[in-house]
Amino acid sequence: MISRIERGESSPTAVVLGKLSAAFQLSVASLLTPPEASPGGAHEEDGVRRRADSPGWHDPATGYQRRQIAGPGFPAEVAEIRLPAGARVPYPAAAFAFIRQVIWVLDGRLTFHDGETVHELGEGDTLELGEPAERVFVNTTDAECRYAVILARSSAP
Repeated sequence: MISRIERGESSPTAVVLGKLSAAFQLSVASLLTPPEASPGGAHEEDGVRRRADSPGWHDPATGYQRRQIAGPGFPAEVAEIRLPAGARVPYPAAAFAFIRQVIWVLDGRLTFHDGETVHELGEGDTLELGEPAERVFVNTTDAECRYAVILARSSAP
C-alpha cells in the first residue's frame, strides 16, 4: 500500500494516514509534505502563502479535507480541517506519540472522542490534548465542521 501511495496510484484514507503516522512516528502533515518542499517555497513572498499554494489533501472515503497553513520551516504544524456532515475519522493512540496538539473549532460542531472521554466542541472552543489515546473526530450534524489543528513535537510520548 505504501508503494502504491508513493507512486500516486492510490490515495490513502485518513485512517490509513493515521496508522502510517503512528508506525513511522511522523505527523500526518509530515507524511503529506513532498520531500522537495522547502521553507519559503517558490510562491511565498515576504512570508505570505496564497491559499492556492497551500498543500491540501482529500480523504476519498470520508470527504475529510486537510490544508496545511504553516510552511515546513515553521516550528509548529498548523492545519485547517473540513469534516463533512456525518463523517467519522479514527486515529490510533500511537499517532499522537511525541506530539502536543490543540484543536480549535472554527465553524460548526465537533464530537471528539479522546479515549473514553467524549467532548462536544462548538465554534470557538479549543481542546489541548494530553497523553496519547485512541481518538475519533466525528461530525454528527448535517453541516460541515471546520477546525484547526496546531501541533508541536514533544520529546516523549
